[in-house]
Amino acid sequence: MTESGTISIHAENILPIIKKWLYSEKEIFIRELVANSVDAMHKLQKMHTLGELYGEIGELKVEITCDSDNKKVTISDNGIGMTADEVKRYINQVAFSGVRDFVEKYQDKDASQQVIGHFGLGFYSSFMVAKRVEIDTLSYQEGAEAVRWSCDGSVDFALFPSSTKDRGTSIILHIADDCKEMLDENYLRHLLLKYCAFVKYPLFIKGEQVNNTDPLWNKSPANLGDKDYLEFFHGMFPHSPDPMFWIHLNVDYPFEVKGVLFFPRIFQEMDTINKGEIKLYCNQMYVATNLDGLIPEYLTMLRGGIDCVDLPLNVSRSCLQNDPQVRKISQHISKKVADRIVGMAKTDRDKLNDIWQDIHAFVKFAMMHDNEFFDRLMPHVMFRTTKGNYLTVDEYLTKNSERTSGNIVYVNDVDAQVAYIELFEEQGIDVIVTDAMIDNNFVMIAEGRSNGKYSFRRIDASFSENLLGEQKSKIIDPSNNKDEAEKVADLFRNFLDRQRVRIRVENFKSERVPSMLIFDEGTRRRKELQHYKRHGVKAQLFGDTINDEHELVVNHNNPVIKRMLKLSVAGKTEDVKLLVNQVYDLAYLQHGRLTSTMMKDFIKRSSSIMERMGGQGSGLII
Repeated sequence: MTESGTISIHAENILPIIKKWLYSEKEIFIRELVANSVDAMHKLQKMHTLGELYGEIGELKVEITCDSDNKKVTISDNGIGMTADEVKRYINQVAFSGVRDFVEKYQDKDASQQVIGHFGLGFYSSFMVAKRVEIDTLSYQEGAEAVRWSCDGSVDFALFPSSTKDRGTSIILHIADDCKEMLDENYLRHLLLKYCAFVKYPLFIKGEQVNNTDPLWNKSPANLGDKDYLEFFHGMFPHSPDPMFWIHLNVDYPFEVKGVLFFPRIFQEMDTINKGEIKLYCNQMYVATNLDGLIPEYLTMLRGGIDCVDLPLNVSRSCLQNDPQVRKISQHISKKVADRIVGMAKTDRDKLNDIWQDIHAFVKFAMMHDNEFFDRLMPHVMFRTTKGNYLTVDEYLTKNSERTSGNIVYVNDVDAQVAYIELFEEQGIDVIVTDAMIDNNFVMIAEGRSNGKYSFRRIDASFSENLLGEQKSKIIDPSNNKDEAEKVADLFRNFLDRQRVRIRVENFKSERVPSMLIFDEGTRRRKELQHYKRHGVKAQLFGDTINDEHELVVNHNNPVIKRMLKLSVAGKTEDVKLLVNQVYDLAYLQHGRLTSTMMKDFIKRSSSIMERMGGQGSGLII
């Protein structure tokens, strides 16, 4: 017998209510309908397991069919099914009340207050894409009669007998004219992979199963190899490069969370703070991607999937961030990431060395934002040396501390500071490389949090006594009672065209370098930080640095300096002045570009020196 009626609600039409709040995500209907099918099959299976249902239940599955000619999409399951009374109760009353409650609760809220998932809208989400929806269902109950329900989106419905002989429920969607893309099987397959890739029962479209009912995170890591993880990763993220490593999450208490997080290969330093793609599932049903609050900010570059059974889905996004359960999950994920890196440092150092250059910026970024993460990782943070090997800060100090006065010597521009590096390497002193944008801030934070244990000094910020050779030559001019070192210092003080430069003369072990510039570490760091804040790029030595007080350490053992002394004794004042300023500018070039004025003077001076060297009886050629 056919029955018709009116759904009780104070609204003229269901369709506007649904579309007003969910139209921008109309594709989500596929998740809601499949979720209902999964629930129906789960209930049937549970009843069978508990002995409340006898006989065979067959293979439980969902089938999606597309009839583009008749503009229909059908989603069918062989689950528990419904009787006529259940259709009236669950579809006409409970389900629609859920829609009404949702709209009444959230219609005045902004985006941050919207619930993170629309579970509960369930069946009525089908009106987001359909102008008419039918339900064809047969209950599992013995003697039950099949029924068919039909509604065109108004408050009127029809309920009449059906001829179906198969247990379960089929939802028939008569696709609306503005949603014709839903009639494309490839597009439907795409939606199923997006929203239902890991649901617990097989999903078929055109005879082919599209989902994985047993995702990797449900399996024991002991039974998995690298190949398994890589295949799973490429299934979730096709056409992506292989990840560097991964973390398998499997927690049962005090909350239940499973998942696999992958560290993508990083090609640029800024990738460490870019959004990755972490997909959130609830009982293997997709909920959202990159959900705020669940993953610490410094881990959002990761990719993978997390299944949280205990996730509170019926709260707003802003409430979720403050939910104690979510905070615990977030803290646990952070701990597992730290555990993985520390584990590699202790048991697989070679692998960590191989990938360190790719992940070091991420690790430092995380440490700067999380004190606990910092404390756990600092003993294992490595720096690449100028020789290409990797040392932790503790390893560096154990090896070099006596020769560097307890400082960790670093360079941030290997090419510009190559002469300095050679001096240190010749004496067996390691120099670490800090050429990433994050390093300037990280070094300062590492010093502050180590309570004085670590002290970083750029290679030009101090002069190691290990670079010095024997004592300098003694007095050459008894009349003024000055030794050669004092004489050289006087020449630079008298002829150098720079202000605020302290002069020191030392006898280097190597004679190759005529001089080195030493800049105060604190002043230089502050200027570099200011430069980065203004321009967003890492600074080398910039123009106003020449106006800061700094020190020029002159190598008394260098042939050019020795020639300068002889020229001075010979009264070649102009030649001495040329050499003094050329030596300074050459030292300055080890740090960055000359200013335009300095470059003009440098070129002019270089020409004069070459002319004098090429002339007859040149004073420079002694």
